[in-house]
Amino acid sequence: MEIKSVHKYPRESLEHLLAAIPFFKTVRQQDSWQFELLLQASRIVVYKPGEVVLRRGDLDNWMYFLLKGRLAVYLTEPPSGEVVNYVTPGEVFGDLARLVGQPRTATLVADTSARETMVFATDYAIFEDLTSSRPISLQTKLTYYRNTVHNLRWKLEVYRAQHLQHSLANRHRQIRLFTGPKDTFDELKALYDQARALALLLLEWNNEFGVPISADTGEAPRVSSMDP
Repeated sequence: MEIKSVHKYPRESLEHLLAAIPFFKTVRQQDSWQFELLLQASRIVVYKPGEVVLRRGDLDNWMYFLLKGRLAVYLTEPPSGEVVNYVTPGEVFGDLARLVGQPRTATLVADTSARETMVFATDYAIFEDLTSSRPISLQTKLTYYRNTVHNLRWKLEVYRAQHLQHSLANRHRQIRLFTGPKDTFDELKALYDQARALALLLLEWNNEFGVPISADTGEAPRVSSMDP
């Protein structure tokens, strides 16, 4: 494992990689200074094939975006455990464990088929104080939680489509959408509450079936968009 400062990585290459991640792309378009602040709270980590990226049961304050390579997801300890999913470039992982305050639920390993695996890690703490606009602004937090809620509802809809008769099938539709004034603290608080409720429901689905939905394909539980 090699940890690199984002400011020592070629800027043009970094911006190109982050442009594939909707959250960073939107923030950069909205406010270049907020984008710079996100970079200051982040680091690049490069892994060799077979190195552990996250370990089941760990607690830390980072959320991650895969920039290059591929990650194998294990619910039991590798190498004896079975690979239940793969994380592919552009996907976020590790964020839901922080959102709901739980340990990592899976072990992620840099896949041996990739020569190099590159991860962009951001300190999740910058999103946790909803009442503060420093250093991250209200608009940036709104962008982050809107994106999170959208992704969670999509994953839960995939589960619902596959298991229409299941007792969990319509639970996410009972979690109320925000209908008040946009771009306000009230919207941010509502999005945060939605995100936590949806994340806990997604974890219920994952625990029910043992393996979660594939985030990259939206197909049936082959793996995990279970938050590691």
